[in-house]
Amino acid sequence: MTDLDAYLRRVPLFANSGVDASRVVRSRMGGLTNVNHLIEVGGVRYVLRVPGHGTSEYIDRRTEAVAAHSAAAAGVNADVVYFDPTDGLMVTRFVEGSVTMDADRFRDLSAVGRAGSVLHRLHHAAAPFGTEFRLFAMIDEYKGLLAAKGAVLPARFDAAQQRADSARAALEARPVDLVPSHCDPLCENFLDVGDRMFLVDYEYAGNNDPMWDLGDLSVEGEFSAEQDDALLVAYFGGRPPSDQVGRMVVYKALCDLLWTLWGVLQHVNGNPADDFWAYAVGRFARCEALLSSAGFSAHVESIGETA
Repeated sequence: MTDLDAYLRRVPLFANSGVDASRVVRSRMGGLTNVNHLIEVGGVRYVLRVPGHGTSEYIDRRTEAVAAHSAAAAGVNADVVYFDPTDGLMVTRFVEGSVTMDADRFRDLSAVGRAGSVLHRLHHAAAPFGTEFRLFAMIDEYKGLLAAKGAVLPARFDAAQQRADSARAALEARPVDLVPSHCDPLCENFLDVGDRMFLVDYEYAGNNDPMWDLGDLSVEGEFSAEQDDALLVAYFGGRPPSDQVGRMVVYKALCDLLWTLWGVLQHVNGNPADDFWAYAVGRFARCEALLSSAGFSAHVESIGETA
């Protein structure tokens, strides 16, 4: 029996149907840290997500399960058929007719608008998640893990984090109500079916400032100013408040700071899916550039403005 067979036997739907590895339609479907398998049973297709090595160090699978089910009930996530919170083994319904988004596909402003709409639905229709996404606590946690492993951070990281302190102070001085948020909206986590989008993969999800999701998507998709504008207009249903624009831009810098550390952690853990050191260095360079840009301080100041 293969390792994949062992995972399949844990899922009642597959075990009761006699599914084994020979019934897998396609494997290695996207994903940087996990392995996804497309499986067909009785004419219905499912995705089996096998959690990656070392992910239990920094992902709480029980809170992921709450978020995944909540988002599915709100019509945002794919239907969750099975979830084992002990290690994150999960089965979801395959979203038929969907196209996996990427940065190039998001050049279409109508697609950007659909992403804004699905984020708004997640933030306003999903039941509260079981945890909060605490950005600065996560940064400290990742740094602690990396220090314990003797990892080296990109040059000038400490100086950049110090420059981010003013942004942190502005955000903490004007807290907002937290909403159910994806918190890791990679382009590839958006599935487009033409008239709407689905948003999958809730490993890092938590109740958060809603502008984090918009800022993070903008960074991941390398959005232009025009794309940022289309995203904000679709989300707010019109012109966005200046303080919310400021929050979004600030989070663009801070999410790169966070995922720099995440990339170094993948590198230290020996994740073979990508060159994670190059990934981390690239993210850090973009973070530094935004923190040092001429207009960044104005966006920080706008967070304190009255809408």
